[in-house]
Parts: sequence; C-alpha cells; structure tokens
Amino acid sequence: MSWLIRIKKKYTVKTTNPISELTGFARKHSPYYRNSLADIPEAISSLCELPLLDPADFWKDSADLAQWPVLTAPLAHALVFKTGGSTGGGRLSVYARTEWQRTVEAFGRSLSEQFSSRDRVANLFFAGDLYASFLFIHDSLAHVETPITEFPFTGEVDPPMLADAIVQHRINVLAGVPAQLLTFASWLDQRGLALPLVDTVLYGGESLFASQRQLLEQVLPNARIASIGYASVDGGFIGASHRDCIEGEHRTPDGHVLLEIVDQHSGATIEACDQTGLLVLTNLHRRLMPLIRYPVGDLACWREPSGTAQRKFALRGRSGNSQRVRVGILSLMTDEISESVRSISGSNDWQLLIEHDDGRDLLTVKYVVNEGSTRIEDRLEARLIELYPQIPQLRGAGLLQLRIQSCRFEDLARHPRAGKSLRIVDLRCYGPDEREVRDGYVDPAQLP
Repeated sequence: MSWLIRIKKKYTVKTTNPISELTGFARKHSPYYRNSLADIPEAISSLCELPLLDPADFWKDSADLAQWPVLTAPLAHALVFKTGGSTGGGRLSVYARTEWQRTVEAFGRSLSEQFSSRDRVANLFFAGDLYASFLFIHDSLAHVETPITEFPFTGEVDPPMLADAIVQHRINVLAGVPAQLLTFASWLDQRGLALPLVDTVLYGGESLFASQRQLLEQVLPNARIASIGYASVDGGFIGASHRDCIEGEHRTPDGHVLLEIVDQHSGATIEACDQTGLLVLTNLHRRLMPLIRYPVGDLACWREPSGTAQRKFALRGRSGNSQRVRVGILSLMTDEISESVRSISGSNDWQLLIEHDDGRDLLTVKYVVNEGSTRIEDRLEARLIELYPQIPQLRGAGLLQLRIQSCRFEDLARHPRAGKSLRIVDLRCYGPDEREVRDGYVDPAQLP
C-alpha cells in the first residue's frame, strides 16, 4: 500500500462582477445612487441594465461638498478640483488620493510611447484656482516609463522666457492646451522666428484644428503634433493617445474605465463603427465620487469592431445638450450662460454657436426676444466677460471672436431627426477634411 494518500477537495472560486460590485458599493454609501438605482436589481451583468446618469441631477447641490448626496464618504485624504465655469462657479470634482494616484499612473504609462529616451518636456498646462491640468500632467509624467525630464513652466510663462529656455536647455517637447501653444506660436511668427529643435508637440484640453496646426508647423517645422490623451477633471482618464491614432482618435484604457457609445435619443447602445452617438463612461476605480454611465458631454464613434482590445474611438464634437463646453482655455458652463440670458433678456430660448475660421474660434450667443436691443447685447457681453475673464485676452491674441445676436425662435437650429432645439451647435471640424453632419449638430447651410 502506498503511503501517499491523495485527498480531493472541492474549492469554490468566488468571482466578482465588477459592475455589480461597483453599483453595490454606490447604493450602500451614496444617497444619490441609492435613489437613482432603487428600481434596478442588485445582480446585473451589463451596463445597459442601468439608467444613463442625468448630469443635471448628478451635479445638483454639489457646491456644498458636506451635503452633496453623490459622495460616498466625508472628505479625508482627498483632492478637490474645479471642472470649469467662472471663478465663483463651476463644479467641484473629488478624488480620494489613492484614486488620483491610480489615475495618473495609468495615464502616465499610456504616454510612454509618445516619448523618446532623454526627451526634455515643457509642461505648459495651467495651474491654480483649483484647475487640474498642470498637476495632472505633472503627476502623470512621473509615471512615464521612458526616461524623460520635465520643465514645469505652467501656462503663465512669458513667450520670450519660454523661447530662450527652449534654446538654452534644448527642450524638444512642448505639452499644453492649444490656446497657449498657439499664443506662443503667434509670438514666434510675428518675429519671424522658428524653433527646429522642438520635435514633438502634445496638446490636450481642446481639439486642434487644421488652420491652428498650420501655424504650429510653420514655427515648429520639425515637430510631430499629437494629442497627449483624453481626460477630464470630472471623468478622469478616458482615452489614450497612441502612435496609430489620427486626429481625434484615442484608445480605451481597458481595466480603468468602461466606455459606451449610445444613441442620444433612443438610448440604444451603438456597437457599429463610424456611427456617432453620446460617449458614456463608467469608471471602475472611483469610489468617493462614483461615475456610473456618466455622459462625458462628447459625441464619438467606434473605429474598431466590438471585442477589440483597447478599442479605438474618434471624438465627434460636443453633445448638443452638454453641460460644459471647452473652447480654447475657456470652459463654458451652459447653466451660467442660461441664467445670464434669462436674467438680462428675459428669454429662456438661446443657443451657443461655435465655429472655427482662419485660426480663430467664433462664439455666437443667439437669444430669442420680440425686439432686439443693443443695450441687452452689451449687457450680455459684459456679463459673459465677467464670468469668463479670459475672453479679452483671447480676443487680443486674435484667437476668439464673441458675438451676441437676437433672433426669432425659428432661427434656432434644431436636431435634424428629433426636431429639438439645441443649446450647443458645434460646427468645428474634428477630423481631417471632415464635412459630414454629425448627429446632434447641423450643417452650416442649415443655419439662418
């Protein structure tokens, strides 16, 4: 008889559905999710079993963080950033420090292939007043796997100082928002200067358009221009920029978020390629301020079939009902504009038209009144400048034109299928030679 005795034991492997685990935690600790998911079974297997989050309800009462029902715990070991809007307005986005660290680690690793060994990187993003972009890029660069050196200038650096520093320290990578990069490029162009030493430009926070790219290429003739990645202070890390991504394209950061593209009107999930819909995010790691089926405010379409690892998608502009619109360094809040139009003109019917022409953003606020008045238009313009004090700076640099126009109700652009009036009409081109009409937007020929 063998002295070896085989013993068979039955082991039970416990598997956790990440969606059920996330929703279970949110229900237990967040009054907002406990209420919004009250009619949803606890055991779910797919995101489409959950309702889309309503951004207006989500951000309601967020000004008082101690009473905001979305949060799952009192603030401790946390970071608080502003999502945009005026100095006294905007919305606050909250991260536990461990969540922030996990986010910048993932974003930094995704950036690694954008750099070469011994690159010297000028961080030109903006800091202060609770803005996140500079700190986000600074912390992310610390996790880039390629050995690089950061020069943390911020977006406030003067063009002459930056130009001298690039030459003196042989800085070859510029990273910043398009408006800051273009301001620097315009300064160089006006003086007939060029910086062939710069071989890479990484932009973020806003799309870069064809005429803007031409200016950058003129003064930075050897630079490869690419997105630094797709992130927002509320949504966190949303899309990675890889070398195979063309203008507007990013890849899904698998394991960090779940992304969906849904029809804006039916809510049906879109899996087909090149069909535009609303981009919806579920963050798998945020627990202090959970984001479950959160519409990020952008339109997008898939570029690769379902099931593809790190599935590629392309941005197609802002949603017509977005709560926040990014134009250069401006973050325009629709509720702030709505309140300004209502209080000054007495009208609840308005529309923001965004165009881009010859290197300049054109913003037109259209409002419906029985009789137009230059006094109303002057007051509205003054109020918008009060809310967004960067407007005069952008005007002076030739990067922005602001127009206020009264109109008739029938002059407001509507969605071609649903017939609904749109708060935001974004006519900027987000892809190479794009002429298509994106869902949620209208062709210029359809505008009055």
